[in-house]
Amino acid sequence: MGDYSPFLYATIFALLPPLVAIIMALITKEVYSSLILGVLVGAMLYANGNPMQAFHTMFFHEEAGLVAALSNPSHVCILIFVVLLWTLVAVMNKSGSAAAFGRQALKRVKTREGAQIATVLMGLLIFVDDGFNCLTVGSVMRPITDNYRVSRAKLAYLIDSTAAPVCIIAPVSSWAAAVSYSVPESMHINGFEMFVKTIPYNLYALCTIVMLFSLILLKVDYGPMKLHEDNAKKGDLFTSGEVPYEENSGEEKPNAKVSNLIIPILVLIVTCILGMLYTGGFFSGASVRQALADTDAARGMVIGSSVTIMLTFLLYMARRALKFKEFMGCLSSGFRTVCEPMLILILAWNLSGITGLLGADVFIHDVVDHMASGLTVFLPAVIFAISVFLAFSTGTSWGTFSILIPIVCAVFADNYQMLVISIAACLSGAVCGDHCSPISDTTIMSSAGAGSAHVNHTTTQLPYAITAAAVAFIGYLLLGITGYYIGTVGSVVVTPLTLLIMVAVIYLIKKRLQSKTKTQTAKTSVSDTE
Repeated sequence: MGDYSPFLYATIFALLPPLVAIIMALITKEVYSSLILGVLVGAMLYANGNPMQAFHTMFFHEEAGLVAALSNPSHVCILIFVVLLWTLVAVMNKSGSAAAFGRQALKRVKTREGAQIATVLMGLLIFVDDGFNCLTVGSVMRPITDNYRVSRAKLAYLIDSTAAPVCIIAPVSSWAAAVSYSVPESMHINGFEMFVKTIPYNLYALCTIVMLFSLILLKVDYGPMKLHEDNAKKGDLFTSGEVPYEENSGEEKPNAKVSNLIIPILVLIVTCILGMLYTGGFFSGASVRQALADTDAARGMVIGSSVTIMLTFLLYMARRALKFKEFMGCLSSGFRTVCEPMLILILAWNLSGITGLLGADVFIHDVVDHMASGLTVFLPAVIFAISVFLAFSTGTSWGTFSILIPIVCAVFADNYQMLVISIAACLSGAVCGDHCSPISDTTIMSSAGAGSAHVNHTTTQLPYAITAAAVAFIGYLLLGITGYYIGTVGSVVVTPLTLLIMVAVIYLIKKRLQSKTKTQTAKTSVSDTE
């Protein structure tokens, strides 16, 4: 099987399986069958239409089959981490500490806007890993946003928008390590330093954060999200009627301590960072920079969450916050709650692996390589667009920039400023596509963290993500021109200008919505008069 390649290898058909899964999910509003159909289409393409070989590919291919997805060490670590994190969430809910935190927060948070701002700020503070961010912020902030009637779809958007977009501009994160690995050694460039230099040009991430505050402060909602928010103000937080992850709701206990929530979260942050440093060799003599570049983020997260669970057990037993049987019972309740997102994750990995077998990375490499010679000035914008499409189709931002960064390095080997801008465009597009994709693990965990139906989250978030992507695309057009002809000085001006455009776009959307509302009100008045 090592030398085998299908008839449609490295053609545009390599992107058909994820596109089928995404389109079917949006049409049917059902994720499992859509992912399975995408995997089946990919397996049939890989097997050149042979049903028996396609069946073998789906389940037993040594690189991309379902068994391989479940035996991949990184995948196993992610699944263990998710289970442990949700166990911790169940423990904090069972003890009443989450409800106690909510009661204390409600004394300071007075409005719907304040609840949303608090969610965003907490998301900005938890920058170690996107999955960690999604589940932690969701479990802590859900009672507060529920109290102020913020829809679960809106909460999922706030969580998702402060997960990957924050991690991709945080030097101390699993994402920084992944980017560092992607820079070819032949370039003789320190991957971590390159990552830091891309931060001011990571326009989609910066636009998304600015957009969050603009939407909240200007009180703007549009697209499907407006329906969810309007319903939430009337008391319906879910709109679709589906109430997922109900088992993990917090319990009310009068004597519960807020510190029983704060201490485990702080311990989790510290131990996850230490776990990442440990797997990168920091305690064996490596520098912090080298340790972050060499870290195994998934394994580091497992170490951190395991230690946190053990320390939380000792804390809760010493304080009698929970009985021994209650604590142990949280292990099974946490696992039951997370079964749905875990199943979606596994199927998404299966789909991503089969897409790789069809040569999607080779196809994208050829597309970019052929464009490079004649579109040098516009290449950052082109790279951004291709990166968005690839990440959206495959559901993996890490896989996207690991494919595109070596290509970018080869194209701009002699122009350092354009190299930095183009790598930033690649990272930015990868996050954008990941943010939009229904099969992205971050999108899946954001739905789980918020307790939102997954399809509700993806359909409401998409118009917002497209808005930020359009503004970022304009920014990369400007960055390409200024970076090529002027250099660093011109590029520095473009980033704040792009962010101002982002704010202006949200303001214009608000004005248009207000105008539309006035027109509808006037028509209603005329109709009533008649």
